[in-house]
Amino acid sequence: MTPPATATPPRPADSDVRAIDSDVRSAVEARPADAKPRPAAPEFDRPAAPESDRRAAPDPARPVETEFVRPAAPRPARRGGLAQRLLGTKVADVLAGPHDVDHYLELLRPDWAVRKIRGEIVDVRHQNADSVTLTLRPTGTWPGFRAGQHVEIAVDVDGVRHRRCYSPSASAHPKSRNIELTVRRHPEGVVSRYLKEHAKVGMFVGLSVPQGEEFVLPETRPRRIVLISGGSGITPVLSMLRTLTDEGHRGEIVFLHYARSAADLLYAGDLHRIATRHPNVQLLRCFTRGDDGELTGRFGLDHLRRALPHDEDAAAFVCGPGGLVEAVRGLWAEEGLRTPLRFEHFAPPVLPDLDPDQLGTVTFTGSGVTAEADGSTLLEQAEQAGLSPTHGCRMGICLTCKCTLQDGKVRDTLNGEIHGTPGEEIRICVSAPVGDVALDL
Repeated sequence: MTPPATATPPRPADSDVRAIDSDVRSAVEARPADAKPRPAAPEFDRPAAPESDRRAAPDPARPVETEFVRPAAPRPARRGGLAQRLLGTKVADVLAGPHDVDHYLELLRPDWAVRKIRGEIVDVRHQNADSVTLTLRPTGTWPGFRAGQHVEIAVDVDGVRHRRCYSPSASAHPKSRNIELTVRRHPEGVVSRYLKEHAKVGMFVGLSVPQGEEFVLPETRPRRIVLISGGSGITPVLSMLRTLTDEGHRGEIVFLHYARSAADLLYAGDLHRIATRHPNVQLLRCFTRGDDGELTGRFGLDHLRRALPHDEDAAAFVCGPGGLVEAVRGLWAEEGLRTPLRFEHFAPPVLPDLDPDQLGTVTFTGSGVTAEADGSTLLEQAEQAGLSPTHGCRMGICLTCKCTLQDGKVRDTLNGEIHGTPGEEIRICVSAPVGDVALDL
């Protein structure tokens, strides 16, 4: 009797084995024998995208600021070949110990990654004396983004890792994978000053996954889209404009931007070229310290009518300083417009000072430190008391600074709302204490 045939386990194809061997050998040979290890670029794990985003959410009391249907998630990161998939397994990390595979890949080639996301600076542009525009080429682990979202970058300054949030200004269209960020230098900003003064081609920064699901284009494009911005708040709406033109959107697009003068206008040449090439794009520039734009003065009813002559089948977005955003929101409500308005602050609005009777004592229970409240945010008061809370954007966007409120009330500096229940997680960068407050920090 003939014994039954035994199935032979399949062997990896010779081409796959050669591909793995070639990848590893090429990586090693590409590095000179006497080369020193490159400094590790700051990096982020690539977690799942957040389910929600709580930054500058529309006031539910304003019915005109309605929700859009959530668009589809960003396209997934590209899957590499067999070598990359094998290196991205938990088994590979165990075998590579004590560090993970990404650590060793970063030493060989910082532009290689299996899970981390990094970006190489491939272009540096100084549009004016106060800003720097960086073009980043991300690793293959970058999942893409949606116009209007923001990313957190990680930069090491004097041996300390700092994280800040910025909104890409490049198109989110799939034809381009590069990321463009414009950073405005602040006198006391550690990261912004460092990037303005030291960013150069070949430098690597860490990147997070894109975040934010509120301030994005609707999946179904309306007939009219109004984009309003001021100062450095131009970046997310410029991304929307570039995305719309790249995808061939034929509806009406109005781009209304406010700057102090023509010299302060970021992306002046880019905006002019877009408006020239696309007849459906209307560019309205307004300089608050000059009259050489299409509009003069500050946002008001006449500006609104130029930007939105017909209140139907439209969507509007505004991003910029708190004063501009609040002026747009207020007029939108006064006029009872049906067009949905989405907004994002690049700086908190100026709110009235608290009554002195509303000030009290702030207790940071985790460190045993107390301080007398002065009306500033809990983050600022913690820093003044000698603490170093974890934080990122300082604008209530990235949620890095969240802490647990144990007792008392706080005022949201974005909208003036007073709230607080024991156990509530609050963003200390945009929360000011009202009366006595205890915080787990």
